[in-house]
Amino acid sequence: MNTQNPQSLLDQAQLIHTAEAVQSAISQLGKDVTLQFEHACPIVICVMGGGIVFAGQLLTQLAFPLELDYVHASRYQNNTVGNALIWQSLPKLDLNNRTVLLVDDILDEGITLLAIKEKCLALGAKDVYSAVLIEKKLPHSKPIKADFVGLEVPNRYVFGCGMDAYGWWRNLPAIYALP
Repeated sequence: MNTQNPQSLLDQAQLIHTAEAVQSAISQLGKDVTLQFEHACPIVICVMGGGIVFAGQLLTQLAFPLELDYVHASRYQNNTVGNALIWQSLPKLDLNNRTVLLVDDILDEGITLLAIKEKCLALGAKDVYSAVLIEKKLPHSKPIKADFVGLEVPNRYVFGCGMDAYGWWRNLPAIYALP
């Protein structure tokens, strides 16, 4: 597989969820999240960079006042295997005694999402919830469970909707898997 040829990556990939399925899942998540937080005035924190596509679409579905911030912590750095967690940016808003909703693209192994949740709690958050566009089905348990999940994917490397394949294709409206 030529990882430097983005079209080749897409041509060899398998469609996992159509753009329509993704949009339907985001709409349902918007309803579910609104029911949970309509009176909470939470801080919504986008997990960069993969969470940006999902967060942008989810935010327009939320019918309650919120503040928006972001965190940037990554284990992948355009690779398909995670390494040590690198903190590039912490939240800028004061999380003290606030309800936080983390918004991320995927719950894979759960290591990054757990670390971000723990960091938010250490920064004084009262409660920390998480919403992910997709959760990868794995044969073992994860250290964290997302509170809101849009779709499930098999245990394969997936991309699109904010997730990349070797740095490419975060902009796709559907979700694909590498062969």
